[in-house]
Amino acid sequence: LGAEEPGIEVEIVASNQVENLLRRDADIAIRMVKPAQNELVARKVADIPLRACAAKSYLDRRGRPREPGDLAGHDLIGFDRSDEIIRGFAQFGVPLTRNAFRFRTDNQIVLWEAVRAGNGIGFGQEPLADRDPLVETVLPGLALPTLPVWLAMHRDVRTSVRIRRVADFLYEELKRYSAGAASGANSAR
Repeated sequence: LGAEEPGIEVEIVASNQVENLLRRDADIAIRMVKPAQNELVARKVADIPLRACAAKSYLDRRGRPREPGDLAGHDLIGFDRSDEIIRGFAQFGVPLTRNAFRFRTDNQIVLWEAVRAGNGIGFGQEPLADRDPLVETVLPGLALPTLPVWLAMHRDVRTSVRIRRVADFLYEELKRYSAGAASGANSAR
């Protein structure tokens, strides 16, 4: 995009916090929940499947779980303050507390890097796991929720040619990224 549109400046806020588009803290947001405010325009990009996964080095060292109950004997990687993963396990009848996670962080990037580094079993996006040669899917039959991806912007900025161009670019690139999950690229791992 930078080569095609040299006048566009990009500032990325990589955060799990929801930036306030109503106050114009950001022009465009990629969100994992549909924005509820009427002043925002949202476009659904995809539903990205999630997977339980671990570094091959961790699984070679600790063994590969054969069923969900086997996870209790493994080091788990999860969120610190967010109870998202804990609620997910509860849906499967597996009660957990935050202390079940040997490695905790609320930052998705740090969480993924902990998985890649062999710190335990964590959860990640299917297209990301498929593209990473260090990572292997754990319990491929485990039914995990999908991650809805939305592109959102304030209604007033969507008429800006530059912002529209960036939004269209992001939409297409996120679609392409999520298509790796739909096509099952490397999913036999």
